[in-house]
Amino acid sequence: MNSSLKERLARLGPIRDVDRVQCGSPAVFVLRLPANGIEPKMVDATLALAKRGMTMLRAKRAIEGLLATSSAFVILPKLEDSRVLAKELNDAGIASAPVDPTRNIDVRQLRERLGLSREDFALRYGLEVESVRNWEIGRREPDSAAKSYLRAIDNDPQKVEEAYAPASFGT
Repeated sequence: MNSSLKERLARLGPIRDVDRVQCGSPAVFVLRLPANGIEPKMVDATLALAKRGMTMLRAKRAIEGLLATSSAFVILPKLEDSRVLAKELNDAGIASAPVDPTRNIDVRQLRERLGLSREDFALRYGLEVESVRNWEIGRREPDSAAKSYLRAIDNDPQKVEEAYAPASFGT
């Protein structure tokens, strides 16, 4: 090896090996910066993601995106235990939660929890009354976009309503 290249590599320091998990299932996680304003430990967070099968570059970019926008979604190829990852990320100053894109919403239960009739629910969130009826009685299942929208309503109905409603009432 060229001696100048060898010297430059030596200045970079030792390469840290990532001890990757051996088995696990794919998972999607949302990462958020906590409101306390404490700077997260970027290297520790990057290593926690890379340990679960992300490339080091992709993990680094996810953490950089998190710092830029305060939230990031990541796909982890091998998650062994969501609680272990959540603790590692929490120790690094990052809040995290698993996202289950397959989770179904009981539309009737959601609507009743909000205290709305079918018509009011459909009107408030821009849905077809007939679709809501069909979902509730099991005649049809919402497509993936509708499932995502229903999960958003379930998670924060007020913010979804505000996002759907017009910003102002005239001039």
